[in-house]
Amino acid sequence: MATATTTIGGTNRSSDSFVRRAFGRMVEAREKQARRYVNGYLLSLDDATLAAHGFERSELEREGSAGMIF
Repeated sequence: MATATTTIGGTNRSSDSFVRRAFGRMVEAREKQARRYVNGYLLSLDDATLAAHGFERSELEREGSAGMIF
C-alpha cells in the first residue's frame, strides 16, 4: 500500500497530521494529569461538601488522584 503525501504551500500534509496528532495527545495527557490533581484536592474535602457540589467520593476515587501536577 502506498502512502501519498501532498505538498501544499511548502508543507507536507503527512507531517502536519503527525504534528497535529502529537499535539492532541499531549493536550489529552495534560488534561488527564490536571483532572487527577483536582481529584486529589476534592478528595481532601468532606462528604457533605462534595455532595453539595455534585461530586461522589467513590467516583473521584475510581478516577484516581495525584498529589502534584509536575
